[in-house]
This record gives sequence, C-alpha cells and structure tokens, in this order.
Amino acid sequence: MLKRLGKPAPTQETPQPASPPAASPPAAVPPAAPAAAPAAAPPPLPKNVAAAPPAGLPPLPPATQDGSAQAPTIEVETDAQIRRKMLELSLSIVDRIQASLGAQSELKPSPETDKMLQERFGHFYRQANMPLSNENVELLFKMVKDELMGFGPMQQLLDNPDISEVMVNGPKHIYVEQKGKVRLSEVTFASDEHVLKIIDRIIRPLGRRVDRKWPMVDARLPDGSRVNAIIPPCAIDGPTITIRKFSKNKLTYKDLVKFGSITEDMAEFLRACVESKLNIVVSGGTGSGKTTLLNVLSNFIPDGDRIVTIEDSAELQLAKPHVVRLEAKPADIDGSGRVAIRDLVINSLRMRPERIVIGECRGGETLDMLQAMNTGHDGSLTTLHANTPRDAIARMETMSMMSGMDLPVDVIRSQIAAAVDLIVQQTRLEDGQRKVSSITEVQGMEGGTVVLQEIFKLDIKGKTSEGKLIAELKPTGVRPKFTTRLEAHGHKLPPSIFGFDMGRPRH
Repeated sequence: MLKRLGKPAPTQETPQPASPPAASPPAAVPPAAPAAAPAAAPPPLPKNVAAAPPAGLPPLPPATQDGSAQAPTIEVETDAQIRRKMLELSLSIVDRIQASLGAQSELKPSPETDKMLQERFGHFYRQANMPLSNENVELLFKMVKDELMGFGPMQQLLDNPDISEVMVNGPKHIYVEQKGKVRLSEVTFASDEHVLKIIDRIIRPLGRRVDRKWPMVDARLPDGSRVNAIIPPCAIDGPTITIRKFSKNKLTYKDLVKFGSITEDMAEFLRACVESKLNIVVSGGTGSGKTTLLNVLSNFIPDGDRIVTIEDSAELQLAKPHVVRLEAKPADIDGSGRVAIRDLVINSLRMRPERIVIGECRGGETLDMLQAMNTGHDGSLTTLHANTPRDAIARMETMSMMSGMDLPVDVIRSQIAAAVDLIVQQTRLEDGQRKVSSITEVQGMEGGTVVLQEIFKLDIKGKTSEGKLIAELKPTGVRPKFTTRLEAHGHKLPPSIFGFDMGRPRH
C-alpha cells in the first residue's frame, strides 16, 4: 500500500515488538506452513460494533460524536439538474434529426414517422454517450417528439386532462391551473429563444406573426384552446404564453349538474329560456367559466335555427348542423386590414341569422348587439366581464358609449332594459369551484333605473375542515315576468322549480 501522508497514528506507551506477530503476517507474504487445524471462527460482533474493513482497504473514517461514520462527500445530482440535462440533450438530438431530414416538410404524426424517429433517435442518443435509465430514455424520446411535432415542454401539460390553464412566465416559470388551483410546475424551457420557437409554431398555421413592432398576438391551438402570447420588449421577463384549455369532450348541462355548477331545476329553466328565444347575457370574472356555460346554453338552441357565432378567437364548440362561424382579424403589419368584432356583428345582420352568439363583448360592439336584440334577432347570447348582475348592466352602459355614438345614458339604459331578458352570473369561488351564482331577470325601467329580480341564487353556508366552501343553489321563490313567453313556446314549468309547493313558497 501507498504510504499515508501526514502525522503517524498515535501509538500505545508499550514499545512495539521488533518483529510482527506470527498470527498476522503481511498480506503479500504466504505463511511458512499450513496451520495444523483450522482456527476457530471469531464470535459474532454486537450489532452496534462495525466490522473491520477487509485487508488492503483504507480503514473506516473515525466515528463522529453521534456515532455515525463520516462518509466521503459524493455529489448527487438533483432532479432539477437531471431534467435540465435531459432538456439540453433533447434539443441537441432534435437539431441533429432536423439536420438529417434536410429540406423535408414539417413532420406529421404517423406510424412511419414514428418508426423513422425511433431509428434516428437511437443513433444520435448512442453518440451522445449519456447513460440513462430505461424510463428516462423513454421520457427523452417523448421530449424529442414533442419538440418536433408538438409544442415542446408544454405538450405534457396540454396532454394532462386535469390542467385547465397553462401560463408561461418566461422560460423558467411555468404555472398551471389544476382543479381550480394555480401552482408552479416542474417544466421549464431552455431559453427565451426556445419559447419564441414554440410561439412561432402555434401562430404560423393561422397566418399570424409576432415581432418587436407588434409583440402581441391572439391565436388558438388545433383543439380550439385559446392562446395569447406577448414577447419583449413589452414582456420584460421574457416571452409569455397564456393558454386557456378546453375539454376535448364537449360538456353538456348534465356535466355541469354533476360538477355542482347548476342544479337540475336551473338547467331546466335555462333550457326553457333558450328555446323560448330569450336574450341572455352570461357575466363573470376571468376564468370563471363563462365560455363553457355559453357553450352549454348554445346547445339548447333547436337544430333548425341558423346560428351565426362571432368571436375574437374561435372557441365555441356548437354541436349544431346549421352554424356559421366568424372570427375577427387583427391588423396587418402596416396597420391595415383589421376586422373587428363590431364589423362582424353589423355584417351578420345581413346573413339572415335566427340566433347571434357573440363570444364576448368588450367594446362598441355592445351597442350593435343591443340593436340586433331589439330588431327581431331574439334568442341572442353573449358574455361579458362583470362581478354581479348589476355590474353587468353598468358594463353594458360603458361599452355602449365606446361605440362613438353620442347617446344619453337614459337612452342606453332603456335599450338594455328592452333588449336583455336574463343575466346569468358565473362565479369562481375562493376554493376553486365554478358555479352559477345568480340567475337574474331584467324586468324593465323604473325611474331611470334598470330593475332586476333574482330568480335563483347561491347561498354559502360555511366551510369544511379541508377549506372547501359549502354552497347551496336555490330558488328565491319569485316567478319571472316572462313566464307567459315560456308557456307560449310550450314550457309550462312546475311551481316547484321556483320554490313553490302547491302554490306556497318552500322553506
């Protein structure tokens, strides 16, 4: 063995014998003669005593005060470091595969493409000389496929049915909304350029572009999910992507009843209102589920009606045979060519619509929508941002003034009172639940004020030990004034729907 450096080990006061004992010769020198009889086996050591190291190995390090041995420091990679290395390796393999494909067109998912990628992936992975477990090799291959044919690191989040929203705040911070709660995911991008590459892949098929001159863009994924992207210099911390996912399975009112968003009575009432051609406004905050509810209400429209949908980015999924879908167009690079929602609303009036469904009112198109509702296009539906039904009325007033028409407020209010029949308030509660918190009738004008009457409301009882709100959806015991219109269309709703038993309110 090599001589040890440093001070010699301390010895006992008894002098060392001149020659080593015969029982322990050096390991390299064989004994002179075999022992007459095998030595007895040493007694077993107590459990708290460490066995001596085999000959030829350095002795164990001295024990610490707590009795444990000081193990040599070994640097172990964290999960984050492993993920980072795998991300870099996947991008390197992607570059090599793309270089090997040459000028080949964009890859499309197919068995032949999958087989070709497996062969080239195996070849370039072996060249990388980075040993990974079988599980991580499979994960690496999926990362490569997502880069070539999907949306990069985001693809695994988009594939997760429990995630309803993906928020990319620069390359290192990707948040997701899962079951109504927002959390930071473990997924990351490699750099700002990596995020920009994915943004370009999303908007290129739609004929849109984003650059420093116009760093914002709205788009949609092939499945209809809504996308907003904004890049530097407006996005200070790096390119930002916000994706509102939509369920691949179209939700029905039965799903909303199952989730507790509405009750059976509320669903039956809303069905009667839609089929009776009442004008309905769905209001709510961001992420409260307005578009989902609008989809459900739109599917109550009879199959024979001609429907024209108007949206900034096509999101509505109507399972109806006679639907014309219109989508706004952003301006070109020189600022020309913009087609706004308002332009589409005006144009839709010349398309013989029986129902007009506007994805969301944000500005001057609100006045045009009210005009359409007041000129024979009954049964129209739309959404807007508001926290209460009363706020929804105020928002419609404000947005109507944005049309540029110099109309008195009283005139606008009378237009709202005459056009809108029902306001359905959608709310996202603090524990993540999404519920219809109010169904309110617009009864008309009284003394310059729009009169509202609540038909159904949400009553919050308290909280569970897990922090979940206990909420009950119930009728207020008031029949709407438009009951005769419902009956004229064949909907004679029982008194129990409105909270009455045999003509008496239920308590």
